[in-house]
Amino acid sequence: MVKRFVVKHKLVIKTLITLSFSAFFILGAITFLWISTFRAPTPGSIRERRIIESTKIYDRTGKILLYDTGGNTRRSVVPIEEISRHIKNATIAIEDKDFYNHKGVEFTSFLRAALVNILSLNFSQGGSTITQQVVKNSLLTSKKLISRKLKEWVLAIKLEKVATKDEILSMYLNEIPYGGVIYGVEEASEAFFGKKASEVTLAEAAYLAALPKAPTYYSPYGKHRDKLEERKNLVLREMFKNNFITKKEYNSAMAEKVSFMPKSDYSIKAPHFVFYVLDYIKKKYGGEIINTDGLRVTTSLNYNFQSIAEKIVHDYAMSNKKKFDAENAAMVVINPKTGGILTMVGSRDYFDKKIDGAFNVITAKRQPGSTIKPFIYSEAFIKGYTPETVVFDLKTQFSASCAPNNLTMINGCYAPSNYDHIFRGPTTLRNALAQSINVPSVKVLYLAGINKSIRLARDMGIKSLSEKGNYGLTLVLGGGEVTPLEITGAYGVFANDGIKTDISPIIEIKDKNGKILEKHNPKPVKVLDKEIALKISSILSDNIARTPAFGPSSFLYFKNRDVAVKTGTTNNYKDAWIIGYTPSIAVGAWAGNNDNTPMKKKIAGFIVAPMWRAFMDKILPQIPNEQFEEPLIKNNPNLKPVLQGIWQGGEFASSTSNSNIRIVTGGPHSILSWVNKDDPRGDYPEYPNPDPQFERWEYSVRLWAQNHNLSADRPFILRSN
Repeated sequence: MVKRFVVKHKLVIKTLITLSFSAFFILGAITFLWISTFRAPTPGSIRERRIIESTKIYDRTGKILLYDTGGNTRRSVVPIEEISRHIKNATIAIEDKDFYNHKGVEFTSFLRAALVNILSLNFSQGGSTITQQVVKNSLLTSKKLISRKLKEWVLAIKLEKVATKDEILSMYLNEIPYGGVIYGVEEASEAFFGKKASEVTLAEAAYLAALPKAPTYYSPYGKHRDKLEERKNLVLREMFKNNFITKKEYNSAMAEKVSFMPKSDYSIKAPHFVFYVLDYIKKKYGGEIINTDGLRVTTSLNYNFQSIAEKIVHDYAMSNKKKFDAENAAMVVINPKTGGILTMVGSRDYFDKKIDGAFNVITAKRQPGSTIKPFIYSEAFIKGYTPETVVFDLKTQFSASCAPNNLTMINGCYAPSNYDHIFRGPTTLRNALAQSINVPSVKVLYLAGINKSIRLARDMGIKSLSEKGNYGLTLVLGGGEVTPLEITGAYGVFANDGIKTDISPIIEIKDKNGKILEKHNPKPVKVLDKEIALKISSILSDNIARTPAFGPSSFLYFKNRDVAVKTGTTNNYKDAWIIGYTPSIAVGAWAGNNDNTPMKKKIAGFIVAPMWRAFMDKILPQIPNEQFEEPLIKNNPNLKPVLQGIWQGGEFASSTSNSNIRIVTGGPHSILSWVNKDDPRGDYPEYPNPDPQFERWEYSVRLWAQNHNLSADRPFILRSN
């Protein structure tokens, strides 16, 4: 009985052993087949799998990151040669000191970690080499499973066969997370120390090697800074212990005081400008390049100016909302010499959905009000009119379908008023432009010619004005539509003595390999005679000429600085503008409402000028104190009296023996009595003047002369000082 039991027991044991071996071999065969399906990784496949580089947009210094299109991931890839030897050595010392000796897996470390995992049943130990970490981070999931660990082991061995150690180390250092959205040593070096990975010190490199073990826990911005110090010191000890550094280097690094950069929230800076840049890139290169090619875009933005402008625009817009029912505002700054956009604030707050804050007013078409006038006056000066030319500021009917004495604005009639409803009589073009008087400006547009004025404005950069636009004489009062960006750029032509440069947000664009795709070339082109530009600058900076309208100490006046400036308000009070410039900067500002609802009936001098002035006061001390060159004064005794500021008549009588006395004949008449509008310096027109506007302008002048007891025929004697 006992013998039978022993035999039966041996049979069971033998059967179990046989089954165990069979199961082992079957499982081994299955495992072998499973392992054989693993695709050997290559440097190329790993990069394809994990490294899709985002586009980074920087300010003009190339140091302030405005935006990273990677969203939740910030990664910069650099060659191993551009990574400091201290970073490489520190990483190897603390992570995998036998990196250059093993074949992908350290068996002793692996077995130790496996034993700890089995005993603890929580699989918390890794025991991974740098090669294994590359595989794990690049090709595998983050789940801590035995199968994943085995796969990691096998793939690490395969990777070692197809890639060099330096290639593997490069993959690791360019992929490793450093906390939050920061990946790779290049990004970490810039984020923590404001320098490239090739420039870090030994102590800084030790910090970088210390962080990846637990980036959140060891974060220099967290609550465990003391633990970070301890681990950094451990890194340095391991470097010294493994002969990566000398004793002297060790002591020096231990004593070094490292300063971390202020923590960035990595949110978008200058959002209206950033998306303007992205739109520019998309139109030129296509959208795909932005998300995949790792572009490095150095823009023209002056982030200091931008920050100042953002705060001022927000604060004044909130104030204007209460005072003038103008809840939004915008500002743009351009360098006239290069065309670079230095500042772009498209609304008081990009993220304010109540006002549609993401809408960029700087690139939107709005009626410019009187800010269009300098371009009209420029065309008049080109024709031969002068800043001293006299026109009459009188209520005038301009519509050919209405009688000269019908001074209304109904049924197609057009007899505009001035902003203050005051009519000044004879006025020089200098005073008319400096004080932004409407009626003389309408007359200047007629004299200059609508089509030629539009052509000049377009040549100077205002492309929104249609060449065939049916604006009529309302153009000079803002009847067309322009964008703040283009009209501010066009004012830059005046600042740059008639030279136009292409407006651009770009200084340079490089691809991920450092190849320059684009470098801004201003391409200066002369579009306006220098003397004409200087005349406009002289008028717009003439505080004496504008004092009757703005007062002697207005927001437009700068003591000891040359600043030319023009305001503008649309007739319906939907837009308030101001554009000013020095020889080296042009600043345009707008106030109003995105939904086009009217503001309170106040001129731009009250609504938007204070905001513009607050910005100018902040930035002018930061730019050169340049002065406008004075325009040449050409004394031409043969110039018609009306072009010399003499309204009392149109012709000089024969000279007298007294050189201080000039006799003017003809009496007060409109300028159309004395000039052919298209050739003001040519022959006098025949009388009666065939010009279709002659009777309309002349009617108002006759009434004015009668009211002032002036005869149209009596000669005037003028005495010069």
